[in-house]
Order: sequence, then C-alpha cells, then structure tokens
Amino acid sequence: MRPGLATFAPALAPRLAPRLTRWLAVGALACAPLAPLTLLMPAATAHAAAPAANASAAKSASPAACAWPAWNTFRSTLLSADGRVIDASTPRQVTVSEGQSYALFFALVANDRASFDKVLTWTENNLAQGDLATHLPAWIWGRRDIGEDGKPVAASATSGASGAAHAGEPQWGVIDSNPASDADLWIAYTLLEAGRLWNERRYTALGTVMARNIVREETAVLPGLGRTVLPGPVGFTIGKDGWRLNPSYVPLQVMRRFMLALPEAGEWKALLASSARLVNETAPKGYSPDWVEYHAKDGFAPDAQTHAESAYNAIRVYLWAGMLAGDDPLRTGTLATFKPLADFVGAHGFPPERVDTTTGTPGPNEGNGGFSAAVAPYLSALGRSDLANAQVDRSRALAQKSPPGYYSSVLMLFGLGYLDGLYHFDAQGRVAPAWTSACPTPR
Repeated sequence: MRPGLATFAPALAPRLAPRLTRWLAVGALACAPLAPLTLLMPAATAHAAAPAANASAAKSASPAACAWPAWNTFRSTLLSADGRVIDASTPRQVTVSEGQSYALFFALVANDRASFDKVLTWTENNLAQGDLATHLPAWIWGRRDIGEDGKPVAASATSGASGAAHAGEPQWGVIDSNPASDADLWIAYTLLEAGRLWNERRYTALGTVMARNIVREETAVLPGLGRTVLPGPVGFTIGKDGWRLNPSYVPLQVMRRFMLALPEAGEWKALLASSARLVNETAPKGYSPDWVEYHAKDGFAPDAQTHAESAYNAIRVYLWAGMLAGDDPLRTGTLATFKPLADFVGAHGFPPERVDTTTGTPGPNEGNGGFSAAVAPYLSALGRSDLANAQVDRSRALAQKSPPGYYSSVLMLFGLGYLDGLYHFDAQGRVAPAWTSACPTPR
C-alpha cells in the first residue's frame, strides 16, 4: 500500500516477444552453472520448450497440496483467469505489484504451480515490459481512461494505452511505472523459495537477478544508517539529505533470506541491519508508523505527509514480526518493541484502525477483520494465545458478515494461514510450507 505518485508512464507495450539473447546474458550473470536454455527463458516460453516427459515426472514427484479453503476463495474471487489480482473496490479495477507478489507467495504455500505460473506470467508481461530480469515491475495497472474518482480523464493522458481497440472502450495499462520495493522484494524472495522448493532453477536465476536489480535501483547508502531499502526508485527523497521510508516494506525474515542466499552480495547484510533499525527505532510509543522520514543529521523523524499515522501500511509490521522464527536473533527485541499494541488489544478486544505514533493515541475506529488477522500471529508469539485466538475468531466472524475485499483478504491469508500451520519461516528466513512435511488438521 503506497500513495499514488504523480508520475505517469507511457502505456505498456503489447506482450513482447521473448528476447532470448538478453535472457541468456542476464541469467548467466545470476548463476553461471544454470546455463540450460529452458532455465533462462521467460515463463511461457520455457514451459512450451520443456519436454513433456520432464513435466510429467516433476508433477508426479510433487507432494500433494494441503487443504486451504481461504486460498481457494481468494483465487476464485480476486484472481482473474489470466493471473492478475484485482482490487474491485477501486473504480479503475486496479492491480498493484504488491498484490501480485502476495499471490505468488500464497500459490507457493498452497503448492499451486498452475496459479503461480499464471500470476508470474501476467506480472512479467504487463508490469515488467515482458522481462522481469531487466525491468522491475510497475506498481499499478488498471483502467487509464478514468481517474481514481471514476470520472473520465483527458484523452492525452491515455494515448497509446494498451487494450483500447475503439474510442469509448475501457483503456487498460500501466498507470504508474514507478516500481514498489515491497512488492519487488516479495517477488524476488518467492522466486528464490520456489526455485528451492520446486527444484526449478529458472526461478532461482530470475529471483537472483531481481535481487541484484533491487539493490541497484531501490536502495541507497544513508548517512548514519547504511545501505537502506527505499520505497521505490523515484520520489522518496526530501531535499538534499532526507528520505521517506516505510517500515512495512522490509520483513526481517525476507531480508535475512537474501543475506544468506546471496552471501557474495555484502549489501544484504547491511540491508538487514538498516531494516531492523527502521522497524524498531521508529515506534517510540509501541506503534509502527505507515511512513517515516530519515535525515542525515537528525536520524528518524515523524513523516510530515501522513502526520506520523499508523494505519493500513503499518499493520503489516506486526504481522511480519509475529511470524519471525523462534530462534531468529531479531525476534525478542522486535516483539518487545510493539508490546503497547498487545496491551491495547487486550484491553479493548480489537486493534485500532489508526494511531498517532508520536503520542501513542489511538483513533476512534476499530481495525477491520484483516487487522485482527494481522496482529494474531504477533499476540501468539508473545505467548498471549487467548488474545490471539480471540482475534482469529473476530476476523472470521467479520468475514462472515461482509466479504473482506482484496487487502483484508491478503492479511487474513498471511495471518490465519500461518496460525493454522500452513507455513512458517525458519531462522534463515526460508519459508516452510506444510506440504513439504505434513498437512495440519483443518480448523
């Protein structure tokens, strides 16, 4: 979740033909031993080139998926047939790269290779100009002929938009081409994990190249903080010596996985360290802010644009913290940082929707069912299973009353799926889906 930028890109070109030579060159840089042709082709091409016998053998060797009704619902209601996650609550019917990244992760946890490949192919063809090895994905795609208010926009703003055959028809394409680093990190991470779990070196190569592109395009060395993840390549500097940062963009287990998966890239060690500081040093009253400023002379400071508010971005910080492995070195300190949130939930029975992080004062509204699902793993990690179970029940009860929509559904898949035992993270940041060992008993 991020504010819309005023930067509009030219419309995405039609699906590009595979540029095999470029893929081979980039893939070779990622992992020279992984040279076989089919490993470095774009997804659709590689599947077509793979021998049928190999595909059959891989399918027969793959463990069965564990039952996950919530993923089935998400897939049938929010995921299009061609692999894009649609936020139907928006007039433009947008797809954000964040949603694509989460769908890839859930498909891996569900051992749903067909959905994984559809989501990856759509993302590559529509958000990355046909080549994720060369282009980090644009962060938002949807109807270009109308604005966020649903009203028509000037024709000049939609000139060349893809998907418009005749005047008056909906025009679809990239709305903002600036990448979002949270999505890019999750995509690269999930590709690395899919390569490991499904024994597919093509995914590993692509995830490695994306990780290198993230370091090059979406990080900077901040004085006093070191190399740090920026929310995107453009638009997050303040004057000459200030930056806007987002604590929810850097799940510590994900950052640790990159550090251990790419030991030759020393930047990831520094990125893990700065991420831990970003998460833990920006919550003086126990609540993470959606956005925060960092200044070379003064360090972290409240974000002027969002008035230091904690809301729909920050809720993910507690989620990521609650899912840290029990033996992760950063777990104990990070859990302690947000104890005031747990105390509030214990006293009121719900997480607050919004909080002033400079004073720790909650707003008047209750967080929705997605918020309850997001804080439940954190409460469980603190040993407060009674509170965690109550938030699980609240989340599910609210979902029964009203369909949760895109973002709450994502939070519920993460939080409730974790507590149901469908996956966990180990101390190295690796994801361990239940289908790799034994499926949990359905709750």
